[in-house]
Amino acid sequence: MKKKVRGVYEKIPGSGVWWIRYADSKGNMHREKVGRHGDAVTLYTKRRTEAFQRAKLPEKFRAKGITFSALCDDALEHAKAENTPDSAYELSLKIAAFLPAFGDRPAEEITKQDIVRWLTDEAGKRKWKPASRNRYQAAFSLVFRVGIDNEKITNNPAARIRRKTENNEKVRYLSADEEVRLKQAITNPVHLDSLLISIHTGMRQSEQYSLHWRQVDLERKLVHLPKTKNGEPRHIPLNAVAVAAFERLSASGHAKTSPVFPNASGDAIQGTRWWFKDAVERAGITGYTWHCNRHTFASRLVMAGVALHTVGKLFGHKTAQMTQRYTHLAPEYLSTAVDRLVPTELAPVLAPAVPEVLHKDVSN
Repeated sequence: MKKKVRGVYEKIPGSGVWWIRYADSKGNMHREKVGRHGDAVTLYTKRRTEAFQRAKLPEKFRAKGITFSALCDDALEHAKAENTPDSAYELSLKIAAFLPAFGDRPAEEITKQDIVRWLTDEAGKRKWKPASRNRYQAAFSLVFRVGIDNEKITNNPAARIRRKTENNEKVRYLSADEEVRLKQAITNPVHLDSLLISIHTGMRQSEQYSLHWRQVDLERKLVHLPKTKNGEPRHIPLNAVAVAAFERLSASGHAKTSPVFPNASGDAIQGTRWWFKDAVERAGITGYTWHCNRHTFASRLVMAGVALHTVGKLFGHKTAQMTQRYTHLAPEYLSTAVDRLVPTELAPVLAPAVPEVLHKDVSN
């Protein structure tokens, strides 16, 4: 009879092959096939000791001298598994900017001051706005955060950097005249339908250009996004203009697994930079980017009297604050809100009285 040891067991009684079952430092359960009973007891004791030391003395197991480049590889792997392809692609572009300055350096030696200096220098050279600087800072923080989760480092120097205040009050949207000029400047019908879908759905560029036909339901007039920037699924209703644009794009036939906006190789294209900027310039429009199509979508809804919380849902905003930049476009919405404080039956009583002198005949 073998002495019973907790966590050591025969998966098949009588087989003589022993397994171990244990929890790691994060509480995750693991099973390992070992063989002889004595070896299983020894390995089980070792695994329990490692789990305890990883929890209490993580520095003992941290990779010595791990480079920032290695952390970046882990962060990209994490982004590809957890986020959309476009989000992972955007992270890869930022990492490519980091590597010349930090790639070969030991990650533990990189300080908050090092990162701040790099961000400041790059912001000056590239003329970044606060929002752009904050995005690069967030990418730095993600790289270190994944490293901590993987127990390769213990410190995130980017997490202690104060974010720059972003000016989110500016809303640039197309006027009716600008839209006419922009449509006239776009000669490719596929590009024109792409613009119409953007303006009439408010989808992010990454959402729109990663669409496959299986996500488009023209009968129900819906587009299904299984994973958005916020990490949550979303259904986008289609109006008549958007439906017509999708129908024109599908007229030549397609497979459900094929992208809605394919390139010459049949893969999903990567955005609009190669044609949209030129079309905007030909139309004589300034200060307008593809992202502004989302502002056009939201602004027109608000000016048409759609409630802000509804606009936020259509936009995929997680908080009401993100939709507040459009409040100034709906003064009637705010006036109606305060009028609701006055009960209907009290409105005549609370209305200002008309001075009696105004009722007299003042012709004499």
